[in-house]
Amino acid sequence: EVEETVKKKESCLPHWSSGPRNNMPPKAQACCAHDHDCEAAECGPAYSLYKHVDLSNVRCLNEGVPGSCRNVFKSWEKRLEPTQVPLCSNEDDPELLLHIPFDGAVKLKAISVIGGGDPSKSPSKMKVWVNREDVDFAAAERMPPVQEWELQPENVGGVLEYPTQVAKFSGVHALDVLFTGNFGAEITEIHFVGLKGEFSERKRVAVEAVYESRGIPADHKVPEKEAGSWGGAQ
Repeated sequence: EVEETVKKKESCLPHWSSGPRNNMPPKAQACCAHDHDCEAAECGPAYSLYKHVDLSNVRCLNEGVPGSCRNVFKSWEKRLEPTQVPLCSNEDDPELLLHIPFDGAVKLKAISVIGGGDPSKSPSKMKVWVNREDVDFAAAERMPPVQEWELQPENVGGVLEYPTQVAKFSGVHALDVLFTGNFGAEITEIHFVGLKGEFSERKRVAVEAVYESRGIPADHKVPEKEAGSWGGAQ
């Protein structure tokens, strides 16, 4: 029994945890870390980073319906609910490039993706860049990602997750996620993107300061004879 437990844990280790080191971005296998009842174990709080996604500024290149990319961010409890307008690519072009800004800094530990009801429409590969504003399809071809994964066609129950190299995903203010290809369909379809991790701080917001254009004597302790220069009585 102990040996089986060890093997189970080893099977969940990402590919970059072993083998020779090189300069290529690490590819990680899917890791089903949820070998318990997720609802009973309250996995929801671990996947609460959706609350910190700056939805109004989420965008996606090659989405079939403009703005549908914002529909894939839900609470863990709602991950299996049908998405009325899921994120779909344009026909005959399965790639999707999703830009996800946060309202502060996060430490990203894992990503969960639920594709289409038809497994052939689910994305097959995922590449991620951190804290960039200049990633488009051309740039994605030139720049190596921080990490990439080969995805599974089905995520039954939404309990399959893809772990990150956490050291490279701390202090994250924005993610660019490229889904390349699917499992044979003409379009790629995504219903849920779950982000597991910790929220650390909010962005500093500039404080609007209003300065007096004219001083008020009552607010400034000055000699009585000088008060007239601020509009006071002589």
